[in-house]
Amino acid sequence: MFDSGVGGLTVLKALRTRMPCEDILYLGDTARLPYGTKSAETITRYAVQAASRLVQRRIKLLVVACNTATSVALDALRAANPGLPVVGVVQPGAQAA
Repeated sequence: MFDSGVGGLTVLKALRTRMPCEDILYLGDTARLPYGTKSAETITRYAVQAASRLVQRRIKLLVVACNTATSVALDALRAANPGLPVVGVVQPGAQAA
């Protein structure tokens, strides 16, 4: 999973509760936060770069814990990683609300 910083740690906690036997990699892109002030093109580039780093580690699922990256780059992430399940946080959060 990745986030633009540390806010995704709450998502990490929920994943650990629901999937206690899974190894979870967390990439927090604190060097380039906040994503919300960046252009859509830049956010997409950052998200694809972060995902690429995680895919190199042979992940089974990509969780985008960043609201901004989910809103802007989810389709690009899915296109760049065919066959890899990619889940964002916006739709599940809206459904829960």
